[in-house]
Amino acid sequence: MIATLRVLMHMGSLQRLFPFWLAAVAMIVIFFSPWLLLALAYGILLQFFVEYGMHRFLLHREPPTDQGVFNQLYRSHIGHHEFPSDPEFFTGDDHWYPVRFGLISVLLHTLVLWPFLGLGTAALFAFVALFAGSVSAFAFYEYCHTLAHLNVKKGWFGQRITRSHLAHHFQDHHATFHVSFGMGWIDRLFGTPHDPYEARARYDRETILSMGMDPEDLRLVTARKAYGITKMPRGARSMTST
Repeated sequence: MIATLRVLMHMGSLQRLFPFWLAAVAMIVIFFSPWLLLALAYGILLQFFVEYGMHRFLLHREPPTDQGVFNQLYRSHIGHHEFPSDPEFFTGDDHWYPVRFGLISVLLHTLVLWPFLGLGTAALFAFVALFAGSVSAFAFYEYCHTLAHLNVKKGWFGQRITRSHLAHHFQDHHATFHVSFGMGWIDRLFGTPHDPYEARARYDRETILSMGMDPEDLRLVTARKAYGITKMPRGARSMTST
């Protein structure tokens, strides 16, 4: 647990979100009401769906043909699949993205709730939901994800998370998009649970770590060079000299 928390403490996204989370918690204490508990629960649940949706539809989208856009996707996620034990690729390199995403979400929620709750209450509800609830769920996701990838001693909780998430990495990257513990029902809801028979049918040793792409695809080779990577993913063909 200590090793996992040590990695989390150095994550730029969590560092930038922390002041907003602290402010939201303070608002719950100062303006406490049952509505804010509802906001907290809503924000947590919302984040678990966002976790699934972003992982499935944004990070596992069709690889872009534009090299600059592809490089961004590589740094955000493909590189993590190619080198799953490297903490450098546990998160993307835009550490302000979660803050921007949260602020935009607060604004949109406020605009929707304004006619029903009034501006002040709507803004309070939205801020608590997104920066107390959703950020707490996001931190839990990062904890589960980091624990799954670290080579540390794990109890029952860590073993369950690791088995579930590494099946996505090493058996079938078309399924098991949830990461947070206990959220397997979201995959079942949207038809993407891990199925051992489908996983065996889709499995390709050469491309499993590159999310279905040929590991020598020029886009991958170019992206690796852009980030100073001079090795091939484990199990892939040997890299030619550069």
